[in-house]
Amino acid sequence: MSEKPFVLVDGSSYIYRAFHALPDLRNSADEPTGAIHGVLSMVQKLIDEHSPEHVAVVFDAPGKTFRDDLYPDYKATREAMPDDLRAQIQPTIDAIEYLGVPVLRIAGVEADDVIGTLAREAASANLRTIISTSDKDMTQLVDDTTTVVNTMSDTVLDIDGVKEKFGVPPDAIIDYLTLVGDTADNIPGVAGVGPKTAAKWLSAYGNLDGVLEHVEEIRGKIAEKLKAALPELPLYKTLVTIKCDVDLPLGIDDLQLREPAIEELRKFFERY
Repeated sequence: MSEKPFVLVDGSSYIYRAFHALPDLRNSADEPTGAIHGVLSMVQKLIDEHSPEHVAVVFDAPGKTFRDDLYPDYKATREAMPDDLRAQIQPTIDAIEYLGVPVLRIAGVEADDVIGTLAREAASANLRTIISTSDKDMTQLVDDTTTVVNTMSDTVLDIDGVKEKFGVPPDAIIDYLTLVGDTADNIPGVAGVGPKTAAKWLSAYGNLDGVLEHVEEIRGKIAEKLKAALPELPLYKTLVTIKCDVDLPLGIDDLQLREPAIEELRKFFERY
């Protein structure tokens, strides 16, 4: 296995986090710059710490995805993107590319799906992969070769770390999310089922199919809520499952760290 990891960055996750975490920074032209600053700092930190030869920052592409087609209410409760955040997306992408880091945006799927596909490709190529994100959904990708790091909280989740944090191993995260739902994506899950109950059921019965096979053993009002949710659970499971077979226009060999474009970076930093 290669000593240098393949680093995959969830750009969409981080630009949102940076926008809300950092002060309202602006340049002399009153253009917002806080999210740009935050994401670039994170990307540079990852490169400095891991010295990757292969790296990519992945952003959600504009437009709907296959999940919107399956479930029209997907992410329907999210507030509209603030104008000051929207204004920083393209400059952030430009700056990352000037740093020599490849950027990917694939229409019809989410950044998670692109990262999942590349992580599985890396595993097949015997590459160790580091996924940098603050999105808990990504923990379903953790395995012997893949870890999730959150540079904003300085946490690293391997297989044991996922089990300690969620009460279930990575290969049960999809079933866990199906049961508890995901408020950020407006996926209801089973009403009244929280993390402890989901982890308890999955530990007792192995997986979601096992839970459903033993549904008659579950007592109380929570059993009624589980039975009421049964028709929707296959849809919820599809929505929370990261797609790992996206048809990508390039592969890992195309995602090599390049020399930075110094003159473009100088102009960019002077402006922002």
